[in-house]
Amino acid sequence: MSGTDPVVVSTLVIFAVAFVFAFMRLLRGPSLPDRVVSLDLMAVIVIGFIAAYAIHTERRAFVDVATVVALIGFLATVAFAYHVRREGK
Repeated sequence: MSGTDPVVVSTLVIFAVAFVFAFMRLLRGPSLPDRVVSLDLMAVIVIGFIAAYAIHTERRAFVDVATVVALIGFLATVAFAYHVRREGK
C-alpha cells in the first residue's frame, strides 16, 4: 500500500456508484438496445474497478482478469450487433 490509498479508495467508491446507476438503467430499459448499452457500460466499470483494485493491492494477476472481462464484453457487444443485424432483415 502506498500514499495513493485515499485516491484508489475514492475511485472504487465512484465506480461502485456508477455501477449502481448503470444497473438501474439495465432494469428500467426501456428498450433492448438501452439494456445492452448499460450492460456494456457495466463491463467497462467492472474493468475499471478491477484495475483500480489491482493498483491498490499491487497484484498484477488482476490485470489479466480485467483483460478477460474486456474480451467477454467485446464479444457480447459483437454478438448483439450481429443479432440486431439479422433481425433487421
